[in-house]
Amino acid sequence: LLPHGEDRGDAELEPGDDEHSAALELSTALRFYGAAVRSLYVTTNGIIAVNEPSSEEKYLGQFPVSFGAIAPFMADLDTTDGRGNVYYREDSSPDVLQLASDCIKRGFPETTFDPSSVVIVTWKLVAPFQPPGEDHALEEKRNTFQAVLASSDSSSYAIFLYPEDSLQFYSTYSKNGDENIPAMVGFSQASTNYYFWEKSGSYNVIANDEDSIRNLYKSSNSGKQGVWVFEIGSSSDSIVPAKISNILESVEPNEEDQEMTSKPFMSDYGSTEITQQYITSSTDSTEEEQHLVTYSVPRLDGEDFLTSYQDVTGTPSTESFYSPQNFPTAKAPPRQFRIQQYPPQPPQVIDVEEFDETGIVFRYHTDVQQTCANNRHQCSVHAICKDYPNGFCCSCIAGYKGNGRQCVAEGSPQRVNGKVRGRIFVGNNPVPVVFENTDLHSYVVMNQGRAYTAISTIPETLGYSLLPLASIGGIIGWMFAVEQQGYKNGFSITGGEFTRQTEVTFLRNNEKLFVKQKFSGIDEHGHLTISTEMEGRIPEIPSGASVHIEPYTELYHTSSSVITSSSSREYTVTEPERDGVASTYTGAYQWRQTISFDECMHDDSLQSAPATQQLSVDSVFVLYNRDEQILRYAMSNSIGPISDGSADINRNPCYTGTHNCDTNAMCRPGTGNRFFCECSIGFRGDGSVCYDIDECSEQPGLCGSNADCNNQPGTYRCECVEGYQFAADGRTCVAVEYVVNHCQTGTHNCDIPQRAQCVYTGGSAYVCTCLPGFSGDGHACEDVDECQQGHCHSDAFCYNTPGSFSCHCKAGYRGDGFRCVLGEVEKTKCQHEREVALGSGGAFFPRDVRVGHFIPQCDEHGNYLPTQCHSSSGYCWCVDRDGNEIDGTRSGPGVRPPCLSTAAPPVVIGPSVRPDTVPLPPGTHLLFAQSGKIEHVPLEGNSMKKNGAKALLHIPDRVVIGVAYDCVDKMVYWTDISGPSISRASLHGGEPTTIIKTDLGSPEGIAVDHLGRNIFWTDSQLDRIEVARLDGRQRRILFDTGLVNPRAIVVDPVRGNLYWTDWNREAPKIETSYMDGANRRILVKDDLGLPNGLTFDPYSSMLCWVDAGTKRLECMNPNQLGRRKIIEGIQYPFGVTSYGKNLYYTDWRRDAVVAVDRTISLENDNFQPHKRSRLYGITTAFAQCPGGHNYCTVNNGGCTHLCLATPGGRTCRCPDNTVGVDCIERN
Repeated sequence: LLPHGEDRGDAELEPGDDEHSAALELSTALRFYGAAVRSLYVTTNGIIAVNEPSSEEKYLGQFPVSFGAIAPFMADLDTTDGRGNVYYREDSSPDVLQLASDCIKRGFPETTFDPSSVVIVTWKLVAPFQPPGEDHALEEKRNTFQAVLASSDSSSYAIFLYPEDSLQFYSTYSKNGDENIPAMVGFSQASTNYYFWEKSGSYNVIANDEDSIRNLYKSSNSGKQGVWVFEIGSSSDSIVPAKISNILESVEPNEEDQEMTSKPFMSDYGSTEITQQYITSSTDSTEEEQHLVTYSVPRLDGEDFLTSYQDVTGTPSTESFYSPQNFPTAKAPPRQFRIQQYPPQPPQVIDVEEFDETGIVFRYHTDVQQTCANNRHQCSVHAICKDYPNGFCCSCIAGYKGNGRQCVAEGSPQRVNGKVRGRIFVGNNPVPVVFENTDLHSYVVMNQGRAYTAISTIPETLGYSLLPLASIGGIIGWMFAVEQQGYKNGFSITGGEFTRQTEVTFLRNNEKLFVKQKFSGIDEHGHLTISTEMEGRIPEIPSGASVHIEPYTELYHTSSSVITSSSSREYTVTEPERDGVASTYTGAYQWRQTISFDECMHDDSLQSAPATQQLSVDSVFVLYNRDEQILRYAMSNSIGPISDGSADINRNPCYTGTHNCDTNAMCRPGTGNRFFCECSIGFRGDGSVCYDIDECSEQPGLCGSNADCNNQPGTYRCECVEGYQFAADGRTCVAVEYVVNHCQTGTHNCDIPQRAQCVYTGGSAYVCTCLPGFSGDGHACEDVDECQQGHCHSDAFCYNTPGSFSCHCKAGYRGDGFRCVLGEVEKTKCQHEREVALGSGGAFFPRDVRVGHFIPQCDEHGNYLPTQCHSSSGYCWCVDRDGNEIDGTRSGPGVRPPCLSTAAPPVVIGPSVRPDTVPLPPGTHLLFAQSGKIEHVPLEGNSMKKNGAKALLHIPDRVVIGVAYDCVDKMVYWTDISGPSISRASLHGGEPTTIIKTDLGSPEGIAVDHLGRNIFWTDSQLDRIEVARLDGRQRRILFDTGLVNPRAIVVDPVRGNLYWTDWNREAPKIETSYMDGANRRILVKDDLGLPNGLTFDPYSSMLCWVDAGTKRLECMNPNQLGRRKIIEGIQYPFGVTSYGKNLYYTDWRRDAVVAVDRTISLENDNFQPHKRSRLYGITTAFAQCPGGHNYCTVNNGGCTHLCLATPGGRTCRCPDNTVGVDCIERN
């Protein structure tokens, strides 16, 4: 290591687990990826940050990092309690400069680099973060390493130094889980933030797994063991490693007796070279060859946005527009991996190509050849597939145009649909115009090359100023431009699958606009799809002005999978007349664009487009309609050779679009100005007039048996008749194989129900799993003897039972068997107060009650019972966990308020239960909460299938109150007052997820708007009602006044109404409002006692509630006067739901779910769970969603954030605390 420590003037970083220094200002700027860095930040976690680093949970385990970093050993390191030191300084002393220069010149012998200053950062004997209870073997392990950054006025180098045996650990534990996170060594450029996306910077990975990190101190790229040198900044904007051969003689064999030889693991970025490391392992009997492949990414000269690895995570487009089989894409950069082959074979070569913002495209050329036999489906149905030595390619058949993967009939009109969004500043206006989900539609007359494009709902403040940008729609004209002989339009090259990046610079004031367009090929309707995003500033054009654009030409330069173009355009603006005079002026802008696409590389004979083609555009028409707020572009397009327009070849009517062919015909050029018209495939006629061919009538057996033929313009469609479906070939209709639920019919081969359960997984499939307390494969399960596992306390006896066990303390000890103590246990607060009251007659009175003495009541665990009563006066009230009375809960004699216990039931240590949901069989179910679990009862018609009831989800340390169901995603949502929190879980199986756990008091009722994708809940402690998205984001308080004890809440999403109860003892009520909080009013206030439960039946539109005070179940139509008593004399109802003609409510006194036929007002069934305890919320999990829709159903109602339905409309609302977020509120 270079000299370091306090005696050398080093500063020392504060001890800690996630510390970073103040900015270290540099006397000589550091050159890093082509940029000048003036200050650095040193961190505990083995990185030197270019910008102030974020907290470690945002970057550990991820690479690149958004703030930019130099990482000699990025991991979760810890220097607390004297476990290591981090030293740093900037130094310009001659001896240190000479040491740094020697290291650099050893790795780069040709360089004349002479540093003027160096930054030295040393991590000395630093420890890994060690979570409690993990492997203690890591506690004594320490790492030492050093990073030296040397700079001159023109360039910078990084030196990483790893002394021999200085790296004793290679990964650290994650704070968010149990997995190990490997350390990372590399370089990362800072991200660039845009409005709609964050673009990750370039980065280079040096080592990222145990083998490559272990090799750091054993090998080198500079000729000296443990010393690694990199040029990190000069005239180049990339990282260049030293290329001196490794010190092979110093490499010791590892546990597998492997010997590593290495080629340089990063290539020059101007090339497309792929380099590899080969690890050869030798044994006595076999020989195996592993190929550790690392990557370099090709770089096109002159395109500064093509760098090394480009992480596309977080870009606006998250889905790949490449086919997933032949050309898979990656959302994160490739990591090093090994491919083991038996016996030895030639190495697999992976070519990696990458283009800005489009993902990394892998083309596999392996011994397992990609052939047409298993990839025919990747070609269009109007294409042929042909095998080549290195793979396969698709090509359109005669009469069709395209790239083989997408083909359309020659001469047939085309339609393009898509969405546009943007954030554009107009003129000097400091406030941008923001728009989302704006429709774009285009119609193309292919044989004329004329494209018509319309963009809707563009506000007037922006519409006129967008008129000069006809090329936003011009890309569609390029795709379907008329082709001169030997030249190809965009669709013939790309098949309508590409990404276009455009930069527009207006010359007068240097405004810039960035446009990104993604074409995703042909959808199921036969239309091309496009998404467009725009961001930047444009000159203002006054309202009412017109814009004229002269014909222009553009040169398109094509290389491998990339097309580039740049041009200058002029436009003339005619302003509205003033005093009879209309002034005009001319504007100009530069247009630079890059088109990235995927092409088939296997067919060398495939006729590719000329390297340079000229697009000629004329008859340009632009218009903005302020009344309809529609922006329109139209233009005629042809593509051919570079020409000044005088060549005869440009004058043929087929190329100029001046022929008289039908819109469903192809124009075929002849000699001179001659041409003839030919109807497109699927049409018949003389070419000047074409008629659709009805293939279904002319060829009755076209679709075969078991299918119907439907004629379409230019084609036909086969549809299987009922009871049949398409086979794998997509052409033949085969009978549907009807599903058998073997779990329901009992035809499965699982063990008996006392030991195993059958879980239906869809189709006719199922799985067998042993019940908790049993082990096996589900077909044969054996009892687990938990007493052999030492679950009980050492002073307790263990008794094994089938599927379970029990623990009992020995004589003289007290406890539950899992914890036994000698003698008496310490009393709780409740037990102590009760003992004092009973012993001394002390006056522990509730507020305002002075009759006799009050004796606190405790449960078996010593907690306060949630309901406390005064024995003399008969008054009862609710208390919190500390025994304090809750306001608004005092009830008179004879009435017990419905108090909720916040004390979670004790966790029983015994046979473990599944932490995830048990998938439900098909059908409708009742879901209800019982203390620390959610149970379900299947419904069959109007009956409960009680023998099919079982626990859906165990949450043993929680108090679940409210339950709601999302019928779209099949998710159950619940509130927990012990946390407090709101969580959800999928009924398909999976562990629960907490979606809200902050700023909650006592969340009780919960409701799901399955159409608008929102949840609503009540909070009786904070006295408010809130709404949020289904994932817990975008919270907004609807009401925080006029509430005392809000509890149940339900929604009517079709009509946009919200209903809730408030059991305020002074004034109980049922209220309603629109779902946006408007039009709040009291619906019921008379003759109410303790309205606990509430339900809305979407089929009958009836609102029903249960009242523990009046002991009644009642219903009403919210839109009509009057209410109906369904049943009286019930005991103590809490929650209620409906299905069919029945209402189902939970009862605290009966510990049961009770069914009531509301048509005849009679109880007809009840269900008591095996374990008797209080039941809370209940809901219906419908097999299918109820019918209906609202204005938020499609595209979130056009809202940027919360869409809240109202009767006949919707309201767009912003979440609370939306500082710095572009959110638009509108009614």
